[in-house]
Amino acid sequence: MPAQCTVSRLLLITGPPASGKTHLARELASRYACGVGSKDAIKETLFEALGTGDAAWSRRLSDASFALLFQWAPQLLAAHGLVLLEGNFRTGEHEAPLRALLERSATRMAQVLCMAAPATRAARLAARAEDPGRHRGHRDREFDVNVAHGPGFLDLSGARLCFNSEADWHGEFSACCTELDRWLAPHKV
Repeated sequence: MPAQCTVSRLLLITGPPASGKTHLARELASRYACGVGSKDAIKETLFEALGTGDAAWSRRLSDASFALLFQWAPQLLAAHGLVLLEGNFRTGEHEAPLRALLERSATRMAQVLCMAAPATRAARLAARAEDPGRHRGHRDREFDVNVAHGPGFLDLSGARLCFNSEADWHGEFSACCTELDRWLAPHKV
């Protein structure tokens, strides 16, 4: 059973594409019964409303998706107390809106960085490209896992955990939850 918290908590699930973010986010959201925001879920809605396009268009929709995620985060925190945001957050770019949110709402934050080797991520992207349930706007076939894309821990205070999605999943998940349970333990502001 999740610990009750006395202050708002923001949990970021970050990492490069195909590193296991979405799977981990779903499992954590289920375990902790928290509010959830996903960059890709927003982006898929934008694909449906505005259409798909080239890499530059996809990046614009990613930028818009993150902007919407940051816009809705305060309302999610007010409603749920514990909110999980999932996406490939960009270092050097996404700290400012998150820092402003944390300062305005006296929210504590933790980050979980999902990791997997380039070969594993390439295989996952290839499988996604063949999955009829995956939105074609994501351009999975075109992604080069060997090009550095900058996801890592954001330069923000708070707990930092690593999640190796190639390791024993249940063991990694259990260890992650143990650390998150400590982070969720009540703290006075």
